[in-house]
This record gives sequence, structure tokens and C-alpha cells, in this order.
Amino acid sequence: MKRLFLLAIKSYWCLVPQKRRRKCLFKVSCSHYVYQQIKENGVSMGLRALHYRIQNCNAHYHIIEIEDEKVLVTKTHKVIRERELSDFILEKMNSYRAS
Repeated sequence: MKRLFLLAIKSYWCLVPQKRRRKCLFKVSCSHYVYQQIKENGVSMGLRALHYRIQNCNAHYHIIEIEDEKVLVTKTHKVIRERELSDFILEKMNSYRAS
């Protein structure tokens, strides 16, 4: 079962070009994070990681600054610290600030 999931993720990486994939909020993309969790901790943990990412990786978020650190708050009220955010989101945050 573990090999099947890992193969499915690798197939996704090969079949869907990077530029056609949705931009991820997280520094480590959802597919890479789930792949890593399955490989290191098994299918059960990988599916939990996938569930967490699906619930929290969406366009409904707020960016706030707490003690000189930017944090992203998801619609499910999860807090994602700046060091965990993708460069795409950090650039977006900086462009809003410059405006």
C-alpha cells in the first residue's frame, strides 16, 4: 500500500508540469510533505498530513504580524509561521505592504 501511494505521488510529479500545479502556501509543497510523511512514518500519517494540508491550504487566509513576525491564519484558525511559508506567499505579502 505504501509503495502504491508513493508511486501515485511520483506519477503526479512526472505528469503534471510544475507551472500547472497550484501554488502552495507552505514552504514544502503539499505533495512533497505527504510523500515524506508516507515514506518516513507510513500511510496513516501520510493521510493525516494530506487531510491537514487540504483543510488549511486554500485561499481563505489572513496575514497578520505578531512581534515582528508575519503569520498566516487559515480559515480553520491554524497559525502558520513565516519560516514555514512558501516564497510565493512571502512575495505576495511584501507586495501588499509596498502598495
